[in-house]
Amino acid sequence: MSTVEYEFRNTAELRNAEEAVRMAELEGMRPLPRISVHVFCESEELQRVMERCSNDRRMSKVSLRITSGGIAAAANMFASAPTPNLIILETKASAANLLTELAPLAAVCDPSTKVVVVGLYNDIALYRELIRNGISEYMVQPVAMPDIMAAMATIFVDPDAEPLGRSVAFIGAKGGVGASTIAHNCAFGISNLFSTETILADLDLPYGTANIDFDQDPTQGIAEAVYAPERLDEVFLDRLLTKCSEHLSLLAAPSILDRAYDFDGQAFQPVLDVLQRNAPVTVLDVPHAWSEWTRSVLGSVDEVVICASPDLANLRNAKNLMDALRKMRPNDKSPHLILNQVGMPKRPEISPTDFCEPLEIEPIAIIPFDINLFGTASNSGRMISEMDPKSPTAETFSQISHIVTGRIAVKKARKSGLLGLLKRK
Repeated sequence: MSTVEYEFRNTAELRNAEEAVRMAELEGMRPLPRISVHVFCESEELQRVMERCSNDRRMSKVSLRITSGGIAAAANMFASAPTPNLIILETKASAANLLTELAPLAAVCDPSTKVVVVGLYNDIALYRELIRNGISEYMVQPVAMPDIMAAMATIFVDPDAEPLGRSVAFIGAKGGVGASTIAHNCAFGISNLFSTETILADLDLPYGTANIDFDQDPTQGIAEAVYAPERLDEVFLDRLLTKCSEHLSLLAAPSILDRAYDFDGQAFQPVLDVLQRNAPVTVLDVPHAWSEWTRSVLGSVDEVVICASPDLANLRNAKNLMDALRKMRPNDKSPHLILNQVGMPKRPEISPTDFCEPLEIEPIAIIPFDINLFGTASNSGRMISEMDPKSPTAETFSQISHIVTGRIAVKKARKSGLLGLLKRK
């Protein structure tokens, strides 16, 4: 390898590492509010960055338009059209000429419109002059997607706003794989292990089992929240929640068939917004379905966990789910995978290694089939850690709780230990 190739490779790796760090910082960023943004790009590089921004879940409420051209194109367009909330301008103008070129745009810009300039020159004097003249931010090429997102958040997200809680959605690759049981045990584990206020929301309105698993019989729950979004606030939410333990509250499903539960794509978004503002952690038990509203929920949460059993139908569905979610959430980590009911007697199975290879992912947990432990817990309205706190399965749920809340990295050794445990059975 030549010196030039070596330096180029090292520079590229350094940039990728720096972007990965900045992407991690964006994980806790609040979604941007409902604003209009118009971007004027003079390079394909910035256009690609902005297209990547447009696919980010934190931009779901943003109306984004991308146009080829620079400052002159923006001034010409807005001479006869109202300006948006934010204009992002790419320019190759020199430091000496930049303010002069911006003058025609300033003459037609609405006073409330914010402007971000992306230029070529790293000049502190120029930066100060632009800020003095009302420019919100000056950025130097090359800029990455996290840089643009952070700049928009600085302008439009209230720095004094309360941080949003973390949201984790569990969904089964197939019906009957135990995704709800895993979600309920993880919610219980998170609330107990970290003494963190946690809300478990059962989104399976006709058939939800969270109330049964926690031996509760609430008269109100998530149906009242979904069907009356205009009433949703902290007080109304508090009336709908059922206390399951010291730090765990349940937003239960009615689990009755007195109506058809058909929802539009954004039906659950007001509920999720209120939940995230009122609890550090929200666990969502998402039914095995693929509709506009389930897509919307899975696309907007912080973490997605796919639960599957080791057979061919589960493998196909898990692969489809992984591919769809990676496309929907291009700037987020891949969904987590949990293999459940592994080692069921007399059932032909796909080995964990063969199951995970086409998914290109390592499972965060492999849970052995244990009909006695899970059956007894379910019939008693108790969680696994309550039934047998020293069992390997209880320890597995503890590890999952750490991983999905970001308190521990995924370790391959954990998988090996579980596989060894299975082999000893």
